[in-house]
Amino acid sequence: MKPFTKNELMGVVLILAVVVLVSLYNFGIANRRGRDAERKSDIGSITNGLNKYNDDFGVYPQASDDGKIIACRGEEIEQLVEDQLVNSFSLAPCEWGKDALEDVNDPNFPPYIKTLPTDPKSREGFSYVYLSNAKRFQILAALEGKGEAEYDPAIEARGIACGERVCNFGRSSGQTPLDKSIQEYENELLEESK
Repeated sequence: MKPFTKNELMGVVLILAVVVLVSLYNFGIANRRGRDAERKSDIGSITNGLNKYNDDFGVYPQASDDGKIIACRGEEIEQLVEDQLVNSFSLAPCEWGKDALEDVNDPNFPPYIKTLPTDPKSREGFSYVYLSNAKRFQILAALEGKGEAEYDPAIEARGIACGERVCNFGRSSGQTPLDKSIQEYENELLEESK
């Protein structure tokens, strides 16, 4: 058996290098698509939970200044209800990836979301953003792939930070558009009703 020549050996190494590079590139794309699919699923779950919350309470939770859902157990408070002191809890911002979306005053009622999901790259500074005026909400995320069907440049143009990236995907309550703020939409509806 004749050994490989130097040129043949270089050709084999070059082909292997190309195969490895293409494989790594495709692996990176598959991972990105997987993270984006998880973001879409998370935002869908949060939307469903918020709609169930609204069905029970008649309002959506308020939003904190840093884009969290204000619906988690805060400080214990005493209220006078029909001449009786009743203990209940104030509402505090929920932590993504830790807290549940639930009725803070009824621990026996099943949670709307057992644990609020967190962005798959939260350790790298990515996060979800919640906006609400109690009548409407928008929940936003930053997809990594601009080629995703749900990627929305109109959301991105708003310049809202989803952590280290600009939000470019989201869901909202009812017909609330995602390309403008809730207040802008409310103003438009007010103008139309005049």
